[in-house]
Amino acid sequence: MKQSTKSGWAQGNPGKVRTVQSGGTGKSADSSGKGQESGKGKWLEYSALATVPLVLVLGNSMLVPILPDMERELGISTFQASLVITLFSVAAGLIIPISGYLSDRFSRKAVILPSLAVYGIAGIVAGVGAVMHSYWLLITARALQGIGAAGTSPIAMALVGDKYRDGSESEALGLIEASNGAGKVVSPIIGSLLALMAWYAPLFAFPLFCAGSFAAMLFLIKEPPRENKTKTPVKQYISDIVKLFKEKGRWLVSAIVSGSLGLFILFGVLFRLSDVLEEAPYHVDGVAKGGVLAIPLLFLVVTAYVTGKKIKNNGVLMRRLMIIGLALMSCALAAAAFMHKNIYALIGFAALSSTGTGLLLPCLNTLITGAVDREHRGMVTSLYSSLRFLGVAFGPPLFGWIAKRSDTLLYGIVAALSLGALLIIVFLVHPPKTAGDA
Repeated sequence: MKQSTKSGWAQGNPGKVRTVQSGGTGKSADSSGKGQESGKGKWLEYSALATVPLVLVLGNSMLVPILPDMERELGISTFQASLVITLFSVAAGLIIPISGYLSDRFSRKAVILPSLAVYGIAGIVAGVGAVMHSYWLLITARALQGIGAAGTSPIAMALVGDKYRDGSESEALGLIEASNGAGKVVSPIIGSLLALMAWYAPLFAFPLFCAGSFAAMLFLIKEPPRENKTKTPVKQYISDIVKLFKEKGRWLVSAIVSGSLGLFILFGVLFRLSDVLEEAPYHVDGVAKGGVLAIPLLFLVVTAYVTGKKIKNNGVLMRRLMIIGLALMSCALAAAAFMHKNIYALIGFAALSSTGTGLLLPCLNTLITGAVDREHRGMVTSLYSSLRFLGVAFGPPLFGWIAKRSDTLLYGIVAALSLGALLIIVFLVHPPKTAGDA
């Protein structure tokens, strides 16, 4: 093992030169292959990369509106219907780190393309299971879809870190985060509209989205060549990851936890808002409810895109925007604790909190992706994505459990969590003025 010296940063030593383990050569693993595209070609690449998180979101969120129909048509319980979502999420969360390791060992596209294929084919099997009224075939296919999903969005994030530099990575990551949010805006609406034809129609429509993303990644994305052709032994790779976290763990873990908390809060709040809209006296459901929930998500999408486009490698701006975003979340959610009975105020506070999340996530994505060398980036972005995934999966049931006791308690807790994340950023995450690669 030779050592590669790269500029890094950590809390308390933002400008210090760090030594990071890298296999093969003494050159930076990221120093080549990051050709800068411009104009139409660049935006075609960005759009192709953005289809990957979009497909990931559609795989779960598009099915939420048809769960009641699924219960009725298959004669299953609410718990059994919920497993259609839960098994997907758990399978993805467990496999994501393995996909990250494989992408580091081989290549990003060698993981993304087969993952999209498994994701889509398993979707067809799930549709067949629904038509045949075979619940066990359906949930088995959903678990396989989760395995396929593990190799999509997290690896696309690592690919952005490999491919772009000089601020272009933040622009691409901002678009990816915006695509993630946009998927959550449109997927329940798409699912509801497709279900008008047949309740199982969303299951068969989903593989078409996978096919489109597969084609976009195959033909529009050229992965930069790997400078180090020698594959690091598994034992040494694990040792390198441990050393990486020993060296940078204080700020890196802090950043990962803050990002996971941001998504946990965002989708927990949206879940609670969804429940409130269905209750008396509002009784808003279906496409109409999707339209209302799209309001705060639209704030997230626009803010995430603009943030990613503006921050470039400006570490001072990133830190400022993260602090502003978390402060906005804390204040909005604290206000919701006292005014949650006013539905218009609650929607407004959810939109303000989503705006704060849109300021936070592109900055964290850029810092985490850029602060790790190429040989280990897939694993680190996968661990980050896995925690984000679990935050989204477990947020709604936890929020539902707390809401049964008190909405004031619920919003008070999430306001405190936002404040906690704010303190983490203030005291533990200090990027340099120019936040370059680690």
